Amino acid sequence: MRKYLSYLFTAIVVIGGVPVQTPAQNDYVLGGLAGAPTRMGFGARGIGLANAFSAVRSDEISGYYNPALVPFQPHPSVMLAVGFLPLDRKLNFASYTQSLRPSGGFSIGIINAGVSDIEGRNRDGAITETHSTSENAFLLSFGITVAEQVAVGVSAKIFYYSLFEDVRSATVGFDFGFVYSLDEQLTIAGALHDINSKYKWDTSQLYGREGNITVDRFPLRRKIALGYAPKFLSAILSGEIEWVGSTWLGRIGTEIQLHERFTLRGGVDQISFAGEIDAKPAFGFSVRAPIETMKPVLHYSYVIEPYVTGGIHMISLNLNIE
Repeated sequence: MRKYLSYLFTAIVVIGGVPVQTPAQNDYVLGGLAGAPTRMGFGARGIGLANAFSAVRSDEISGYYNPALVPFQPHPSVMLAVGFLPLDRKLNFASYTQSLRPSGGFSIGIINAGVSDIEGRNRDGAITETHSTSENAFLLSFGITVAEQVAVGVSAKIFYYSLFEDVRSATVGFDFGFVYSLDEQLTIAGALHDINSKYKWDTSQLYGREGNITVDRFPLRRKIALGYAPKFLSAILSGEIEWVGSTWLGRIGTEIQLHERFTLRGGVDQISFAGEIDAKPAFGFSVRAPIETMKPVLHYSYVIEPYVTGGIHMISLNLNIE
């Protein structure tokens, strides 16, 4: 037990002690920094749980929330998700996750986001053309159980952003995470997201000698999470505290299986302890089809966005291969 606690203490010190990437993050305003679509969640199940997913180690797992979770994936799992967002935005996901004997696991994933129907106008205000953006992240996560109760993991992320004609960015970032299983019911986890993540723009092809190179860094995110899955109830309770620059955020979520083929979930994301921003309530459900070979699961979630009319609808299909 003493050895396991030393693992946990070391992981917390590392996550809490990594310096913020840039001084500008001390005045962090949520949504004002690069990479916002990559911080909105991953798939309908996680988003419906208000993204309080870093310590959830049951059913479908993704390395997006915590790469140390992937060794706990019980069977190979394929996920496809599509989002319906206001303001001509798009947000789509795909992933494949499986465990590796005897103690590892890996996950690959894709995030596709962007904005369409951006109007280009001339000096008279007449529409001359339309533009769109494409913001993508490719994730490769690997996790391993280093002790009976401790797992660690790392994710490499390739970011590719096509912003405008001849204005593109291709960069690499990293995530680290740990999981400490106190018992079958209680899990403590932590993650460090977006190490070295950034967009790097070179506008010399567009503007010639007047162009320049600009770097937009992602905010460094540190999370500590707690997950509880009681034996006496088919349910999950989870919560997280996230530190982004000088901003502290919380999120809580719960999931309860009402029937062997139907699960209900909900939570609140983006809880600002200082009251700087509004929270994002979320809810959703899952339906399991009576097909034994692929065990398909349909997930749905809805997120109330505080600053736009309407919300986010997310639909995911999971295939669990046994």
